[in-house]
Amino acid sequence: MNDQMLEAMFEKFGKVFQPNEILFCEYEPGNDFYLIKEGKVKITKTVGSSIKTLDVLEAGDILGEMAILEEQPRSATAIAVNEVKALNFNRANFEMLMTKNPALAMKLLNIFSVRIYDAKRRLMILLMDDIVGRVADVFLMLHEKNNSNDSFHEVILNTSVEDIANWCAQPVGEVQKVLNQYVKNGKLDLYPDKIIIHNINDFQRIVNQKRKPN
Repeated sequence: MNDQMLEAMFEKFGKVFQPNEILFCEYEPGNDFYLIKEGKVKITKTVGSSIKTLDVLEAGDILGEMAILEEQPRSATAIAVNEVKALNFNRANFEMLMTKNPALAMKLLNIFSVRIYDAKRRLMILLMDDIVGRVADVFLMLHEKNNSNDSFHEVILNTSVEDIANWCAQPVGEVQKVLNQYVKNGKLDLYPDKIIIHNINDFQRIVNQKRKPN
């Protein structure tokens, strides 16, 4: 979607959210979704007695679309980090967009496809009881997202301990302990902004051992 089209659509579908304003809450019914034009939106989810940050979305990202596709309550809460300008589509104008604008429809379908895969992949991680297995599965998921077919050599993940903890929905300190043990065993090198994995297959084997059979 080019800037001219985005501006024209913002006049009709645009909404502005102030910092810390909630776009939607977990568990509430949802009949619309948002395309971020400007700003950042934090996605949080209640896990046990804690609230975990799942992601921070930026311009060009879509959120809340699962309510349209699955007709289910919101699975997470969305909060504006700073001033956010977003296009807001309900079910009726979503269907209009899909039929009147094939290019936009294709873009949305591609985004939806990726989001559905990500949601299922995150659920697979969260369903694993063992934190060691969760951390290993996050490595595999991030490697998959890089679309790399090189499964036998060094893998560099541009991520941090905090990011891994968020994906795992585990305390940063506990995840740090797991990563330190992997470092001690020579399986990876840990840096503030990246993790170098020496053999991703080591972690595939860990996940296979930890994941419960269906």
